[in-house]
This record gives sequence, C-alpha cells and structure tokens, in this order.
Amino acid sequence: MNLDQLRGFVDIARLGTFTEAADELHLAQPSLSRQIATLERELGAPLFHRGRGGATLTVAGEALLPLARRMLADADSVRRELARLAGLEHGRVRLGATPTLCISLVAEVLSAFHGAHPGVELHLSEQGSNALLDQLAAGELDLALITTSHPETSDRFAVTPLLVEDVVVISSASNPPITAGETIALAEVAGLPQIVFSPSYDLRSATDAAFEAAGLTPRVVLEGAEMDAVLRFVERGLGVAVVPALVLVDRPGLRAVRLEESSLRRTISLARPSDVSSSPAIEVMRRTIAATAVAFAHRAGATMRPAAG
Repeated sequence: MNLDQLRGFVDIARLGTFTEAADELHLAQPSLSRQIATLERELGAPLFHRGRGGATLTVAGEALLPLARRMLADADSVRRELARLAGLEHGRVRLGATPTLCISLVAEVLSAFHGAHPGVELHLSEQGSNALLDQLAAGELDLALITTSHPETSDRFAVTPLLVEDVVVISSASNPPITAGETIALAEVAGLPQIVFSPSYDLRSATDAAFEAAGLTPRVVLEGAEMDAVLRFVERGLGVAVVPALVLVDRPGLRAVRLEESSLRRTISLARPSDVSSSPAIEVMRRTIAATAVAFAHRAGATMRPAAG
C-alpha cells in the first residue's frame, strides 16, 4: 500500500468516477485503474462497485475510506514539517516562461507548487526565450522555461530539455477538416487564411523563416494577435494558425493536424544559471516543472513526448 494508491482511492470515492479522478490527478485512466487493482489485491477485497453510472464503495471500501483519509492527512503533516525545516514555508522563486507556456504548462506548475507551498513568494516573467536568458544571466530570474528549435548550450546556463513538441496547424472543430491526411505540407498551409502572432513570439519568427526558406508567401487575414486571442479567433472560424501542440491540451473547440516539415518541431527546456546554487524552494519548483511536463506529454499524445536525456 502506498500514498499514490490511497490518494487515487480517496479521489475516486469523492468524485464517483475513475475518469474524473484520473483527470484531477493528471494520470491516464488505465494507470489509475491499475493502482486501484493492485491495492485491492493487496487488501484481498474489492473496494468499488464498477458500473456504467460510475464507481461506488463496497463495504470494504467504506471501511478503508476514513483510514485512508487519516493516513493522507498524516503524510501531509509530515510533508509540511519537512518543508518548514527545509525552508519551504517562506522563500522566493522567480520563474520566467514564454507566452505559449504561460497559458498552458506554467499555469498548472504554479497551481501545484502554490498548493503545496503557499508561503513561498512567486514571481513570473513572461518574455521570449532570448529575453529570458538575458534575465537569467543578469540574476533577475532563478529558472526559465524556454522554447527553441534545438536545445541551447552555454557555459552560463544549465539547460535541461523537458519536452519535444510538434508545431501543428489548427482550425475550428466546427468546420470541415483542412486536410484528409494526418499531416499537412507548409505549401498547403500558405494558401489557407491564416492568423499570425505578434512579432514578439518566438514561433512567429520561426514560422516566417520556414515560409521564406520554402519560397512561400502565407495568406494572412489577421496579424499581431496574442496567443489566447489567436486560439479564440480560430475556434470561431476566422482562419487557421500555426501553433505549438502544448496549447491544445483541454481545447475541444480546435482541430489540429501536424506539419510535414520537422524543422518547426520545438524543444521545451528548463534553464538555470550554472554558477548559482539552488535554494530548497527553487529545487522543489524544478522538480514540480519536470513532473508536470511529463503529465502534459501523456495528455498531448503523439504531438508531444519527453525529451531524451
């Protein structure tokens, strides 16, 4: 019996379904089901009645529930005490991230970190990757989530690749698909009405360069939008957009197709100064980012995967 099994058990009992509990825990449903099945084998009794309407507790499950809640509460008390001893009741973390990551990965990172360590002061800088590296070098940030075509290397920074994501072309899910295949060529995209980002976006520069290298001129219907606006405009059928796969998590109003050109694939990396030791709060933030990135990769499917190494 372990805490992950007990946490999954308690969440299923509270929410009434394996699906909702898996979403809340950022797990794939089969993984949660295996955890509960293992727990049931260890205890020698079924804990849930599984039906089409959801999951309800058996007699054994009802007996376990108050014990599981107490064990989790005790574990939280131990965690809080260890955090206090490690300096995590107070402190500060200065995190930088690109606009794309701020509306997706960073939102979940900060929610998880703040929930566990509400006494730590958080500062966020939303900039392009180059500006974030400048802030790291100037000592203005502790950590930075950057996006690049290739992982950065520098003596000044320790850069850890987290995820490799495809760049995809999105269209409104309420409109017919823009292609019958699983991928689309850049030449086909150039002929579609396109919404493009503000020049401050790293992806805008990379996309412009890809079109130019291919001798293509995209058909732009709206230029200069920010990420959230681009996604909303596409949802309403104003045009298509070239976006990183990460922003599509939990957006059912959008349909995505991968680009054939692999040059627009991006690496999401975590950078920190190589000559500065990390505080306990910064180290916990680093681990939170890494764990959340892995969870995002599982939810995004084939368009995203953990980076090698």
